[in-house]
Amino acid sequence: MNEKLKGKKVSAISLGCDKNRVDLEKMLFALKEYGFEIVDDINDANIVLINTCAFISPARKEAVDNIFEMCLLKQKNKLEKVVVSGCLAQRYKTELLKEIPEVDAFLTAQDNSKICEIIERLYGVKPQKKKLDEGRIFTNRGSYAYLKIAEGCNNVCSYCTIPRIKGRYISYEMEKIVSEAKYLAKQGIKELVLVAQDVTRYGEDLYKKNCLIELCKKLAKIDGIEWIRLHYAYPEKTTKELLDYICSEKKMCKYLDIPLQHVDDKILKSMRRKHDEEETRNLVKMMKEKYPQIKIRTTFIVGYPAESCGQFRKLCRFIKESKFSYAGFFPFYREENTVSYYLKGQLPSFIKKWRLKKIEKLQSRVSTENAKELVGKKVRVLVDYFDEQSGNYFGHTEFLSPLVDFGVEIIDNINVESGKFVDVIITHFDGQNFKGEYYEFTK
Repeated sequence: MNEKLKGKKVSAISLGCDKNRVDLEKMLFALKEYGFEIVDDINDANIVLINTCAFISPARKEAVDNIFEMCLLKQKNKLEKVVVSGCLAQRYKTELLKEIPEVDAFLTAQDNSKICEIIERLYGVKPQKKKLDEGRIFTNRGSYAYLKIAEGCNNVCSYCTIPRIKGRYISYEMEKIVSEAKYLAKQGIKELVLVAQDVTRYGEDLYKKNCLIELCKKLAKIDGIEWIRLHYAYPEKTTKELLDYICSEKKMCKYLDIPLQHVDDKILKSMRRKHDEEETRNLVKMMKEKYPQIKIRTTFIVGYPAESCGQFRKLCRFIKESKFSYAGFFPFYREENTVSYYLKGQLPSFIKKWRLKKIEKLQSRVSTENAKELVGKKVRVLVDYFDEQSGNYFGHTEFLSPLVDFGVEIIDNINVESGKFVDVIITHFDGQNFKGEYYEFTK
């Protein structure tokens, strides 16, 4: 390492999605391999790497606020370099270079692999020509890791900016995914969370056939990997074959995140979704009746252009009837360069906020009722971390996705430790987390 760079410390702010988080973790590992020290506290760092999201306006605002905050630290000589990566840099690089010149570098996806070279250039150092090992520095607490299996998206949903930011769907080579999974297992990872904008289309571009199940079968053979979770499955690709496999393979989490977005035909057609109301209802009914062990998580958009009161009430009835284990809701955000941006019937923000509040309250009651059914039952928990404030360990089950759904607070800490599986008796649900008592260790 060049003398100018010796002793330099790097810290990161992660604002991106799970897919961008994977990119950040690989960059941090490359920086550590190069010789930089990775630190948690921004105040201890010389260089800060801000990993951003640009999917919706609140995410962009959060990213810009963090960028300005770090640039202010730089102006006060508390930081030397500010580097921005992720979707905000990918989508608005040209504009950002003009508007925030205090940022030293904006990285597109193609730049991620050159992070060390870019920082060398920022310090006026001649680039080293040495091959660095590939790996990850995990930015989440717990023995799970996100495994990205594809980039981009071929779906043309009217409201979504992802295809413009990330490009067309590109599956990663199966051999490379399996190799990375084996590396993760050696690092002590117990759960793989497979992520892509649409995992259910894996392989169709690269191998000319759907290879998701084939990939999962290979991953399930890896020693040390105990759970495999899928984020995100599109409705039209959620087949009986896939559901049968999830139920038959013990390592597959009995959990599926399926973004439905709405239930009304006119809204779905305007959204350019590939499923209609009948297909949506049939899928949910089929999963409830034939695959009840699989917990369903989904997402919906409220306040879409021209969404009538009747269409919103239909969505509310669907939520109440379907009793989804977990559901997330977003108000419609009018994103530039999307089809829905130009649609007539844009609703005022107060209507969208009211509908969002109403439907979230409805789902909260549904989720609470579902959660109460677990009280008194024994569940297997992967312990994620120790919380100093409560003095208890927290973990999650196969039907609870980490950082997304409820957690499990283990009240009795005897023999419990992070990264291990334990059996827990659920004693109650407090609206935020399950509470449980330690029962025994499990393999």
